[in-house]
Amino acid sequence: MMNNISGMMQNMTSIMQNYFGTMWPSAGQWIWPVMGVMIAFAVVLFVGLWIYTSFAYMEIAKKLKYKYPGLAWVPFARGAMILQMGGFSWAWIFLAVVPILGWIALAILFYIAKWRIFEKRKYSGWLALIPLAGMLPYLSVFAEIAFLIVLGFVAWQDKKGRR
Repeated sequence: MMNNISGMMQNMTSIMQNYFGTMWPSAGQWIWPVMGVMIAFAVVLFVGLWIYTSFAYMEIAKKLKYKYPGLAWVPFARGAMILQMGGFSWAWIFLAVVPILGWIALAILFYIAKWRIFEKRKYSGWLALIPLAGMLPYLSVFAEIAFLIVLGFVAWQDKKGRR
Protein backbone atom coordinates (compact mmCIF):
# COMPACT_ATOMS: atom_id res chain seq x y z
CA MET A 1 0.00 0.00 0.00
CA MET A 2 2.77 2.42 1.00
CA ASN A 3 4.76 1.64 -2.16
CA ASN A 4 1.71 2.46 -4.29
CA ILE A 5 1.28 5.82 -2.60
CA SER A 6 4.96 6.74 -2.87
CA GLY A 7 4.98 5.58 -6.49
CA MET A 8 1.94 7.75 -7.23
CA MET A 9 3.60 10.72 -5.53
CA GLN A 10 6.76 10.26 -7.61
CA ASN A 11 4.67 10.07 -10.78
CA MET A 12 2.75 13.22 -9.84
CA THR A 13 6.01 14.99 -9.00
CA SER A 14 7.57 14.08 -12.33
CA ILE A 15 4.43 15.12 -14.20
CA MET A 16 4.40 18.50 -12.40
CA GLN A 17 8.12 18.99 -13.03
CA ASN A 18 7.69 18.21 -16.71
CA TYR A 19 4.67 20.51 -16.99
CA PHE A 20 6.20 23.43 -15.11
CA GLY A 21 9.55 22.78 -16.71
CA THR A 22 8.04 23.56 -20.10
CA MET A 23 6.46 26.79 -18.85
CA TRP A 24 8.97 28.11 -16.31
CA PRO A 25 12.24 26.31 -15.90
CA SER A 26 12.60 27.28 -12.23
CA ALA A 27 8.96 27.39 -11.07
CA GLY A 28 9.54 24.95 -8.24
CA GLN A 29 12.49 27.00 -7.03
CA TRP A 30 10.80 30.39 -6.67
CA ILE A 31 7.17 29.67 -5.78
CA TRP A 32 7.69 28.80 -2.10
CA PRO A 33 10.00 31.71 -1.25
CA VAL A 34 7.62 34.11 -2.98
CA MET A 35 4.67 32.71 -1.03
CA GLY A 36 6.69 32.98 2.18
CA VAL A 37 7.50 36.62 1.49
CA MET A 38 3.85 37.34 0.69
CA ILE A 39 2.68 35.70 3.93
CA ALA A 40 5.33 37.56 5.94
CA PHE A 41 4.29 40.84 4.33
CA ALA A 42 0.62 40.15 5.13
CA VAL A 43 1.46 39.38 8.77
CA VAL A 44 3.59 42.53 9.15
CA LEU A 45 0.85 44.62 7.50
CA PHE A 46 -1.83 43.13 9.77
CA VAL A 47 0.22 43.70 12.93
CA GLY A 48 1.07 47.26 11.86
CA LEU A 49 -2.57 48.10 11.14
CA TRP A 50 -3.65 46.52 14.44
CA ILE A 51 -1.15 48.63 16.36
CA TYR A 52 -2.19 51.83 14.56
CA THR A 53 -5.93 51.28 15.00
CA SER A 54 -5.46 50.20 18.62
CA PHE A 55 -3.61 53.41 19.43
CA ALA A 56 -6.25 55.43 17.56
CA TYR A 57 -9.23 53.82 19.31
CA MET A 58 -7.45 54.02 22.66
CA GLU A 59 -6.90 57.75 22.17
CA ILE A 60 -10.52 58.26 21.10
CA ALA A 61 -11.65 56.34 24.19
CA LYS A 62 -9.49 58.52 26.43
CA LYS A 63 -10.86 61.71 24.88
CA LEU A 64 -14.43 60.45 25.28
CA LYS A 65 -13.58 59.54 28.90
CA TYR A 66 -14.28 55.85 28.40
CA LYS A 67 -13.52 53.90 31.56
CA TYR A 68 -11.22 51.24 30.04
CA PRO A 69 -9.39 52.63 26.96
CA GLY A 70 -6.89 49.75 27.04
CA LEU A 71 -9.59 47.44 25.70
CA ALA A 72 -8.73 48.81 22.26
CA TRP A 73 -5.96 46.18 22.12
CA VAL A 74 -8.22 43.15 22.73
CA PRO A 75 -10.12 41.95 19.61
CA PHE A 76 -13.70 41.36 20.83
CA ALA A 77 -13.34 43.82 23.68
CA ARG A 78 -12.46 46.51 21.13
CA GLY A 79 -15.72 45.84 19.34
CA ALA A 80 -17.65 46.03 22.60
CA MET A 81 -15.82 49.27 23.45
CA ILE A 82 -16.74 50.83 20.10
CA LEU A 83 -20.38 49.82 20.60
CA GLN A 84 -20.42 51.30 24.11
CA MET A 85 -18.80 54.56 22.99
CA GLY A 86 -21.47 54.73 20.28
CA GLY A 87 -24.26 54.37 22.82
CA PHE A 88 -25.06 50.67 22.46
CA SER A 89 -24.78 47.86 24.98
CA TRP A 90 -21.54 45.89 24.92
CA ALA A 91 -23.60 42.68 24.69
CA TRP A 92 -24.39 43.33 21.01
CA ILE A 93 -20.88 42.05 20.23
CA PHE A 94 -22.28 38.53 20.65
CA LEU A 95 -24.05 38.95 17.31
CA ALA A 96 -20.64 37.95 15.92
CA VAL A 97 -21.44 34.32 16.72
CA VAL A 98 -24.66 34.37 14.66
CA PRO A 99 -23.74 33.59 11.06
CA ILE A 100 -24.67 35.98 8.24
CA LEU A 101 -27.65 37.85 9.74
CA GLY A 102 -25.81 38.51 12.99
CA TRP A 103 -22.75 39.72 11.08
CA ILE A 104 -24.87 42.05 8.95
CA ALA A 105 -26.66 43.44 12.01
CA LEU A 106 -23.35 43.89 13.85
CA ALA A 107 -21.82 45.69 10.87
CA ILE A 108 -24.76 48.10 10.81
CA LEU A 109 -24.40 48.68 14.56
CA PHE A 110 -20.69 49.37 14.10
CA TYR A 111 -21.36 51.95 11.38
CA ILE A 112 -23.95 53.68 13.58
CA ALA A 113 -21.63 53.55 16.60
CA LYS A 114 -18.70 55.00 14.63
CA TRP A 115 -20.99 57.71 13.23
CA ARG A 116 -21.93 58.70 16.79
CA ILE A 117 -18.32 58.54 17.97
CA PHE A 118 -17.20 60.81 15.13
CA GLU A 119 -19.95 63.28 15.98
CA LYS A 120 -18.95 63.24 19.66
CA ARG A 121 -15.44 64.17 18.52
CA LYS A 122 -17.03 66.98 16.44
CA TYR A 123 -16.35 65.36 13.06
CA SER A 124 -18.96 64.64 10.44
CA GLY A 125 -20.66 61.31 10.95
CA TRP A 126 -20.54 60.72 7.21
CA LEU A 127 -16.82 60.04 7.54
CA ALA A 128 -17.67 56.79 9.32
CA LEU A 129 -19.18 55.51 6.07
CA ILE A 130 -15.95 55.76 4.06
CA PRO A 131 -15.27 51.99 4.28
CA LEU A 132 -18.55 51.38 2.43
CA ALA A 133 -16.85 52.83 -0.65
CA GLY A 134 -14.71 49.70 -0.56
CA MET A 135 -17.65 47.79 -2.01
CA LEU A 136 -17.15 49.62 -5.29
CA PRO A 137 -14.74 48.01 -7.73
CA TYR A 138 -11.15 49.23 -7.54
CA LEU A 139 -11.82 51.45 -4.51
CA SER A 140 -11.41 49.04 -1.60
CA VAL A 141 -7.76 49.80 -0.85
CA PHE A 142 -8.25 53.55 -1.27
CA ALA A 143 -11.34 53.51 0.95
CA GLU A 144 -9.51 51.66 3.72
CA ILE A 145 -6.50 53.99 3.52
CA ALA A 146 -8.83 57.00 3.61
CA PHE A 147 -10.62 55.61 6.66
CA LEU A 148 -7.31 55.02 8.46
CA ILE A 149 -6.36 58.65 7.78
CA VAL A 150 -9.75 59.89 9.01
CA LEU A 151 -9.46 57.66 12.09
CA GLY A 152 -6.11 59.30 12.83
CA PHE A 153 -7.63 62.77 12.57
CA VAL A 154 -10.54 61.80 14.81
CA ALA A 155 -8.13 60.35 17.37
CA TRP A 156 -5.37 62.96 17.46
CA GLN A 157 -6.79 66.17 15.99
CA ASP A 158 -9.15 68.10 18.28
CA LYS A 159 -11.82 70.22 16.61
CA LYS A 160 -13.16 73.28 18.40
CA GLY A 161 -16.73 73.30 17.12
CA ARG A 162 -19.15 71.76 14.67
CA ARG A 163 -18.91 72.67 11.02
